[in-house]
Amino acid sequence: MAAAKPTLTDSLSFCLAQLTAAAGEDLGGGKDPATNETPLGRALLALRTRHIKAAGGIERFRARGGLRPLLSLLRRAAAADPAPPQAGPGSAPLSAALAASAGPAPSPGPAPSAALSSSTPSPPVRLRKTLDLALSILANCCTEGACRAEVRRLGGILSLVTILQCVKADSIQNRTARALGNLAVEPESCRAIHSAGAVPLLVESLTACQDSQCLQSVVRALRNLADSPQHRLALAQQGAVRPLAELLAAAPDPALTSALVRALLELSRGCSRACAEQLSLGGALGPLVSLASHPKRVVREAAILILANLCAQGLVRPALGNAGGVEVLLGELRRRRGSSGASPVSQQPLVRAVCLLCREAINRARLRDAGGLELLMGLLRDPRASAWHPRVVAALVGFLYDTGALGRLQALGLVPLLAGQLCGEAGDDEEEGTEAASWDFPEERTPERAEAGSLRSLRSWLISEGYAADSEDISPDWSPEHCPLPECAEPTNPSPSPASLRPPRTLRTPRTPAHSPAVGATEEPWGREGPALLLLSRFSQAPDPSGALVTGPALCGLLAYVTGAPGPPSPRALRILARLTCNPACLEAFVRSYGAALLRAWLVLGVAPDDWPSARARPTRRSQHRELGEMLLQNLTVQAESPFGVGALTHLLLSGSPEDRVACALTLPFICRKPSLWRRLLLDQGGLRLLLTALTRPAPHPLFLFFAADSLSCLRCLLVPTVNPALPSATAKDSDPPSPCLYKPLLGPAPVPAPDLHFLLDSGLQLPAQRAASATASPFFRALLSGSFAEAQMDLVPLRGLSPSAAWPILHHVHGCRGCGAALGPVPPPGQPLLGSEAEEALEAAGRFLLPSLEEELEEAVGRIHLGPQGAPESVGEVFRLGRPRLAAHCARWTLGPGQCPRKRALALVGLVEAAGEEAGPLTEALLAVVMGIEPGARGPSPDC
Repeated sequence: MAAAKPTLTDSLSFCLAQLTAAAGEDLGGGKDPATNETPLGRALLALRTRHIKAAGGIERFRARGGLRPLLSLLRRAAAADPAPPQAGPGSAPLSAALAASAGPAPSPGPAPSAALSSSTPSPPVRLRKTLDLALSILANCCTEGACRAEVRRLGGILSLVTILQCVKADSIQNRTARALGNLAVEPESCRAIHSAGAVPLLVESLTACQDSQCLQSVVRALRNLADSPQHRLALAQQGAVRPLAELLAAAPDPALTSALVRALLELSRGCSRACAEQLSLGGALGPLVSLASHPKRVVREAAILILANLCAQGLVRPALGNAGGVEVLLGELRRRRGSSGASPVSQQPLVRAVCLLCREAINRARLRDAGGLELLMGLLRDPRASAWHPRVVAALVGFLYDTGALGRLQALGLVPLLAGQLCGEAGDDEEEGTEAASWDFPEERTPERAEAGSLRSLRSWLISEGYAADSEDISPDWSPEHCPLPECAEPTNPSPSPASLRPPRTLRTPRTPAHSPAVGATEEPWGREGPALLLLSRFSQAPDPSGALVTGPALCGLLAYVTGAPGPPSPRALRILARLTCNPACLEAFVRSYGAALLRAWLVLGVAPDDWPSARARPTRRSQHRELGEMLLQNLTVQAESPFGVGALTHLLLSGSPEDRVACALTLPFICRKPSLWRRLLLDQGGLRLLLTALTRPAPHPLFLFFAADSLSCLRCLLVPTVNPALPSATAKDSDPPSPCLYKPLLGPAPVPAPDLHFLLDSGLQLPAQRAASATASPFFRALLSGSFAEAQMDLVPLRGLSPSAAWPILHHVHGCRGCGAALGPVPPPGQPLLGSEAEEALEAAGRFLLPSLEEELEEAVGRIHLGPQGAPESVGEVFRLGRPRLAAHCARWTLGPGQCPRKRALALVGLVEAAGEEAGPLTEALLAVVMGIEPGARGPSPDC
C-alpha cells in the first residue's frame, strides 16, 4: 500500500508560520476571513492532534516560540469586545474578532459568489472553532512546567480571564477553565489567577453552564486554586462553595460527582466559617452522608473527610449530626482502627472530628447510642494513639453531667486511664480556634429573660450545690471546656503554700457565705491536666467512689501528679484526695488497696513505687507533701476511729479474705491512734501475728515489704511506752576500753608462766596453753584435760576441725580474756559473706566446746562490725543466715529501730525475708519479740496466737 502523501500541515514550521501570520494581522485591515480560514484552521488542528501530542511535542512547540503567537491570537479574540453583556454565538463583536483573526487573502480577487458564501461557515462559527482549537492547544501546553512559566511571563493568565469573561459559550468556557486549572497547579500561577479576578467568573460559570464537561473543568480549576489556607478562605468568601454544594445536592452524573467531592475536600481543609455555612446552606450535608457509602473508594473517602473537616466549625455540627454524620464518622473510624494496614495518620482527622462532635449535647447523645464511648476508650488504651489522648480526654469532659455516660465510662475503666494521663506528655494536636467551640453556647447570647431553660436549670443547680454564690458568679461564656468553675467555695491559690496544700479535715466542707468576695475572685489554673482532673473530680463526688478512685492505679496517678508536677499542683487534685479520705464509704477500699500505706510512703516518707528499691531524684517541696500526707492520714484516722470505721475494720480483720486481713493488719498502725482499738485488733485478735506470717509469702503489692517494715516500726513506737524497754544495742559497748589480754604473756619468747600444754591444730600450728586454766574454762575442756581421756596425759593435745583464726578467740577465752578484742579477729569486714567464714567456724567451735559466753562475745563482735550505725541493710540478711537467735533479735532491732532510715529499714526486711526462706518461724519470733519489746528468752505480754 502506498504511503500517505505528505501535506503542508505535517511541518511544524508551516503551522507556526500560519499561527504567526494570523496573530500579526490587523483587525481593521479589511481582509477577507474566508480566504485564510482553511490554512489557519488546518494548522491549529494539526498542532493539537499531531504536533502537541507527539513525544516531546510540547517542548518543541515552546522552544520554537509557538506560545507567543498563540497567546496573541487569543488576546486578539478577547480584545475584539472586552466585556459584552452576554455575547451569544452570533454576536457582532465575535464576528469582528473572527474577521480580524482570519488573516489576509493570498492574493486579491473578486468577491465570492453567493453559492460559495452559502456553503462557507459563518464567521462566529469559525471564530468559535479557532478559539476552541487555540485554547485546547494552550491547555495541553500548560501541562508542562516550562510552558506554564512562559505563559505566566507572557501575560497569558489575564488573556484567559478576559476570554472567560467575554465568551460565554460552554465549549469556550470549558477550554478556558481547563487551561486555568492546569496553570493553577503551581503556586505562582495560582496567585496570579486569584489576582486577575478569575474566581467570580468561574463561580458564575458554575451556575450558567449546563454541560457536564464544562462544569467538571470549572470545578477542577476551583479545586486547584484552593492550594493554601489563604486561597481557600478567599474562595469561600467569594461564594465558590455554595454553588458546588448545590450542584452536589442536584445528584449529577458520576464523573461530575467525583469532581465535586474532590473540590469540596480541598476547599474544606482547615474549614472556615464561610465554607461551613455555604456547604450547609447549599444542602450538601445529606448528599455527603449518602456518598459516605458510595461504591467508589475515592468518592467515599473524600466525602467522609469532608464531613470530618466540617466538624471544625461548631455552627454546622448539630446539622451534621441530624444528617447522620455522627454514625458515619464513628463507623469509618471503627473500620480504620480495625484494619491492620491503616496508619495512625489516616485516623487523625476522624479522631479529631469525633472529639469535636462531643461538644454538643445532641451529638453526644448520638455518639453514646452509636457506641462512641467504647471507641474513645479504645483510643485511650492504645499506646499508639498517645498523641491523641489529651484531645480524647478533653472530649469526654462533655459527658460531665451525663450520669449514664459516666457510669458506662467508669465501667469501661476510664478512671485509671485518666489518672495515667495526669503526668503524661502533651499531645501534638493543634489548638482549636474559637469557631470550634460548642454550639450549645453560641457567641450571640440571648438576654437573660429569653435564656434557654436547660441553661437556667444548670445555673440553678450550680448555685444550689454551692459551686457558685449567685448568678453573677457564673460567666455567660461558661462551659466545661473553656472555664471550669471551682468545685467548692474555698479560695484557691495558684502557688500553694503549706497551708494551701492542706485539705479539709472535716467530712463536709463549709460553704462560703453568698456575698463573700473570695468566691470567684481567682480563676483556678487550667493546664494540660485540667480535663482529666475535672472528670476525676466528678467521679469523686459519687456517694461511693471507692470502686473507681480508691485503687492502686488511680491513687498512683493522683499522687504522681501532686508530687511530680513541675509547678504547684492544681488545687482540684488536692480536693479529690481530701474528698476520698473524708468519705466513710472509701475506708475499706483504702485498707484493701494499701492506699493508706501508699499515702504515708509517698507523701510522708517520700518513697514512690518507682523509687523502690532504687531512689530517684524528686522535685523539692517535701515539707508540703509531708504535711499533705499527714492531713490525709488524719482524715482516714477520723473515719477509722468512728463507730462505723471500728465495725468495718473489725469485720475486715476477722471475716475478710486472707489478703484483706493482712492488708487490714498492716494498715492499722497508720490510721489507729486509740490504744484500745489497735491493741484489741492487733494483739488480742491476732492481727500482728497475721502480718508477720505473711512476710514470707508472695507479696500482694509491689511495696508490701516496705509497707510492712514501716507498719511494724510504727507499731513498735506505739508499744514502747507501755512495755519493757528493748535490750540495749550491742553497739553501746563500742566506746568501752578494751580489757587487758591474759593470754598474751604465753606467746612471748620467755612466757610467764611457762605453758605446760600445747594445742595442735590441723594446720600443724601449736598454740601454748595452761592446763589448769583451760580445764576450768568449760565442761568440755575439764573432761578432756583432767578426766580419764588420753588427752589428760598428753602435752600436745590435738584440736580437730579448727583453723588458726577460729582457734585464736577460743584460746584467749579459755585463759580468761573478756573483751580484749580477740573475738573480732575471725569476723570478716562488711560486704563479705558470713556463711562459710571463720566467724561462723568460731561460733560453731564455741558451741562445740561448751563456751556460751564466748558465743555471746562472738555474736556481739559480728553485730558490732556488720550491724553498727553505719551498717548496710544488705548485711542484715547475712547476719540472719548464721541462724543464731541472739543475732536474729539483733537484726530485728536494727531493722525496726526508731531512728532507722525508712528505705534502709525496708531493704533490711527484704534481706531478712530472703534469708529466712521457707523457715519463717525464727524471723517471725524475732520480729515479734522486738515489736513487743520482749528480751530474747524472756516471757512477757504476747499477742493472741
